[in-house]
Amino acid sequence: MQTECNGKQLEFQGVGGRRVQADFNGGHITSDGGVLLLRELDDRLRICRRFAACFEDHRDPDLIEHSVEELVRQRVYGLSLGYEDLNDHDELRRDPLLAVAAGKVDPEGQARKRAQDKGCALAGKSTLNRLELTPEQVNPGNRYQKIVHHAERIEDLFVTLFLEGHAEEPDEIVLDFDATDDPLHGHQEGLFFHGYYDEYCYLPLYVFCGDHLLVARLRTSDRDASDGATEVLTWLVQRIREQWPHARIIARADSGFARDEFMNACEAREKVYYLLGMAKNVRLLQKIGVELVQAKQRYEQTGQAARVFTEFSYRTRKSWSRSRRVIAKAEHLAKGPNPRFIVTNLPPDYADPQTLYEQHYCARGNMENRIKEQQLDLFADRTSAHMMRPNQLRLWFSSLAYVLVSGLRRVALKGTRMAHATCGTIRLHLFKIGALVTVTVRRVVARLASACPYQDVFHQAYHNLHSLPLRC
Repeated sequence: MQTECNGKQLEFQGVGGRRVQADFNGGHITSDGGVLLLRELDDRLRICRRFAACFEDHRDPDLIEHSVEELVRQRVYGLSLGYEDLNDHDELRRDPLLAVAAGKVDPEGQARKRAQDKGCALAGKSTLNRLELTPEQVNPGNRYQKIVHHAERIEDLFVTLFLEGHAEEPDEIVLDFDATDDPLHGHQEGLFFHGYYDEYCYLPLYVFCGDHLLVARLRTSDRDASDGATEVLTWLVQRIREQWPHARIIARADSGFARDEFMNACEAREKVYYLLGMAKNVRLLQKIGVELVQAKQRYEQTGQAARVFTEFSYRTRKSWSRSRRVIAKAEHLAKGPNPRFIVTNLPPDYADPQTLYEQHYCARGNMENRIKEQQLDLFADRTSAHMMRPNQLRLWFSSLAYVLVSGLRRVALKGTRMAHATCGTIRLHLFKIGALVTVTVRRVVARLASACPYQDVFHQAYHNLHSLPLRC
């Protein structure tokens, strides 16, 4: 069945005496042939299925056309494919390949109950919107919003997926904490102006371990960047220790998290360490006066950036409850001195000061790239709902899309030329592949574009996925 689109023909500049025309009456042609890779990974790891289990469905079973799992798959796959707006789904609901990926047994929508829905296998924007807007307290008597999500189950799922991503207990894991801005452009609940970012925004808290996302918690911006981080750290350590009792855990973050409460929480636990940036002040600069002079002299002799590292014990006058180990970098550049400081409870034999700063602390910059992937490629900043609760759910949808795409990168693209590609690049080269879709009684066939320049990567990803065991 062909889609009912605008039948007007479009005329373009001709070539070689031939007229060039186009229309939107091609029928079952999708621009997202690579969604099959997403579904293959998802089916083998049961990511969306377990995410759907974090919802409670109060709808009448006799009236349900779209299960919670199908709605979740449609929403998460849509974000992964680049469709951040729910309005997009009023046309995407006609895409038979997306319907197959979502688990629809009738990918052409011919068995829909209402005549106006026939030919549309998937849910429209209104149904998906109700999924997001359900309040916390619901019951079967609610007229519209009847699918409620449970926040604690969702947060626990992200940690479970992280733990499952390792075949055995690692010797060490590094938990990167960071806060970022999520700009607001309306009158959403929790609207506050943040002086540092110079805008109205939310201030979500993220925790990553490498490219694994563990926490994405939406917060208002009228708070310190580290607010709630101690509770999150305590919970994460408890969950991780249940499966990995011996792994060394390092909490790494910038100076916004160098708070006494956060450091005390690490120091109170065995094999839990922190590696945190510190804001410079007069007392710290006085501590490294000699090293700053040495760095300047080296720069003047060589004309190249010079660094001198040292360490010392330091305690603030009021905010810290004890003295702590501080690593200092006295650096001199063409523009002048550039001192930096970090504080840690890692033992001295773990690494010398220069290695600790350059190879261990500076590596936290990779987390900022992961946040950019989520915000720019997977639309984590689309928090335009009026209330905080649905905005948090939108952030989790984006986070799950990130987990899927980064999992595809880590598992399916291993050993290929796209093994380190960003989520946006993966979408462009592997997901956005045109395909002619044919649906018969026994088969769904997707004939992918013959001119796709990444066929070798697609084939390798397919074979890598099929080496994974299916989870029950």
